[in-house]
Parts: sequence; structure tokens; C-alpha cells
Amino acid sequence: MAKKGVEKNTANKAKHTKLLKKKKEKLRKEKETHKAKLKAILDKAKAQRSVD
Repeated sequence: MAKKGVEKNTANKAKHTKLLKKKKEKLRKEKETHKAKLKAILDKAKAQRSVD
């Protein structure tokens, strides 16, 4: 038999999901920017090596 009344924890679950999604998106963006910075450094080093 199902319980009657207000559902429990639905608001908290929604907030939790939202926060986790935000956290994962932030980590993904940080990873992308880190990768881009490394690539720029490597390209710069490669250019210097070819000049020398």
C-alpha cells in the first residue's frame, strides 16, 4: 500500500542533482581549459625548437 500525504525528499533530491550537475560541468570546463593551456605551451615550445 502506498503512503498518503506529501512525498518526502523530492526537493532535496532536485537540489542535490542540480549541484552535482553544476560540479561535473565545472570540472569538465577546468579540464578543457587545462588541456588548451598545455597545448598552447607545447605549440610555443615546438615553434622555438624549430627556430633554433
